[in-house]
Parts: sequence; C-alpha cells; structure tokens
Amino acid sequence: MSDSSPAPAATPVLEVWCDLQCPDCRTALDDLRALRARYGNRLELRLRHFPLEKNKHAFAAAQAAEEAWEQGRGWEYAEALLGRVEELGRKGEPFLVEVARELDLDAEEFDTALVDGRHILIVDADQAEGKAIGVTGTPTYVIGGERLDGGKSQEGLRERIEQITDRLLAGPEQEQEG
Repeated sequence: MSDSSPAPAATPVLEVWCDLQCPDCRTALDDLRALRARYGNRLELRLRHFPLEKNKHAFAAAQAAEEAWEQGRGWEYAEALLGRVEELGRKGEPFLVEVARELDLDAEEFDTALVDGRHILIVDADQAEGKAIGVTGTPTYVIGGERLDGGKSQEGLRERIEQITDRLLAGPEQEQEG
C-alpha cells in the first residue's frame, strides 16, 4: 500500500547562535519576531548557545535559558534576558534568578540548576558544534546549510533568511527551476 502523493516539505529550521549578554543578539530580536510573525510554525526557530568569553555572565545565562526551556518558557526567558543585557552585565547571576521570578518560573530551581550545573553539557555541546561549523561571533544564523553572520552587520539578513525559507518551503521541485 503506497501513497503516491508528494511528501510534505519538512519544516525548515533556523538555528540562531546566540550569546544572551550580547547587544547584537538583542538587536536581532526584532528580526526573529518578524520571522515568527511571518512563518508561524512553518519555520522552526532553534536557539543555540554560543556564549562569548568577553561576556562574563553569558555562560550562566545560557544555562539559565536551558532551565527555562525545561520549565516550558525558553523563548520568553531568552527574550527577557536579551532585552536587558546591560542589567545582566551589572547584576550577574542573581539577575538570572530575578528574571525567572518575574516570569513566574520556579526561581529556586533556577538557582539550584546554576549551582549544580545540570545544563552545562548542553551549553558546552552547542558551543563546540558552533566552533566546528565556523561560528565566531553572535548572532550567527544557519538555515538550509547556509551560515549568515550577524555579528558585524544584520543589514539584509532577515531578507536573506526569508528567501532561503521560502525556497525551502516551496520544496524540491522549485529548486531545479532556480
């Protein structure tokens, strides 16, 4: 029993390599919101951690974001942190728990997660994978096998991501016409 109808196109994945203490990543939020508004669930946005050494609270912020994902509010938490990178820079790790409390997440669990390091391996794995594929700064986007570096300038990147997404959503028959 075979079905001859064409297979639905897989949902394209946009990986966003991000440092949650990075002002450039905060600037990228507007583009990410616009992409979410345009594509909804037809485009999967995946936050990948790439904490930079120059941002001393970025590694802890990445761990905290993983705890937020575990509690079901990852994007909301990441956006809240990115919206206040200067405050994170000033206040450090206590601020990560403060934001969790503001979002009605289990703040004590955040505190414990930061102490016991339960999410370190995820952050380390993301960082290693990012380095392996050539990520050097944030934000960096990967979609359809193409890497787009937003660390120097984000001008035109959303349009490029939209072109790639539209092509991927059109499916393989469109690829040959291109």
